[in-house]
Amino acid sequence: MIRKSEQHALSDLLQSLQLQLIIAHKTQVSMSWGETNSTPEYNKLYYICEGEGWIRIGNDDYYPKPGQLFLTPAHSRVSFSALNDRPYLKYWCHFSILAGPFDLFQWIGVPLCLNIEDSAHMTILFEELIGWHEQHTIVARLREKALLLEIVSRFLESVPIQVLQHRSEEMNRLNIIQQYVDSRLHTGISINQMAESLHLHPNYFSAYFKKHFGIPPLKYVSRKRTDRAKQLLTSTSLSIKEIADQTGFKETSHFTKFFRKETSLTPSEYRSAYS
Repeated sequence: MIRKSEQHALSDLLQSLQLQLIIAHKTQVSMSWGETNSTPEYNKLYYICEGEGWIRIGNDDYYPKPGQLFLTPAHSRVSFSALNDRPYLKYWCHFSILAGPFDLFQWIGVPLCLNIEDSAHMTILFEELIGWHEQHTIVARLREKALLLEIVSRFLESVPIQVLQHRSEEMNRLNIIQQYVDSRLHTGISINQMAESLHLHPNYFSAYFKKHFGIPPLKYVSRKRTDRAKQLLTSTSLSIKEIADQTGFKETSHFTKFFRKETSLTPSEYRSAYS
């Protein structure tokens, strides 16, 4: 059973869910379809209609069949090819899905190959997803997000709960880091301090942090300072000096230089453009 603190960590992460479709198609691949040891920065979903193929994720081999939905998680080492002169006919999409700073699928460790019981409905979902993706309107962007979220939700319905329990404990641990950084953006934050909050050696902490957040600790802190500054610039009437103080900069000039490096605009220019 998941403890309340772990449930809250999961819930908080899902509240900040960010979903972006990169591309969606239906393709009859050729016998030359294949790749070796690539590491895409986005997730891939294949819904297999016909044919045979081989996909390796890390050191594990899979042979997705018609009627199965197959996930290639972002940042995983991937190889694949067609088999037996019967290349795949498949629906597919590339997308990112972030819960807070985490890639959701990589984080919760879902099974990669799932049987889809209602194949007709999954086909309709992909057909509509492709149709809306080919249009260039605001409504189309909203529709494609809704459809992709529906496909993702159907995928997650088949996730064994013990996987979620295992990962949620780790989520709770990393949530401590998020809270530590968020509560101290007005001060200096060092790697040693962040490591101490989890009682870890700084060297181990740096590798641990980058593995789960995808970026080094201090780059993450810089991103959070930038986000906080943007929020204060656009939603308050605080002076640039006051915002510099609240984001950990003693000198306004240092804050201005930092903000311009991160956004290509000075704080004043950003406020004028987005307030």
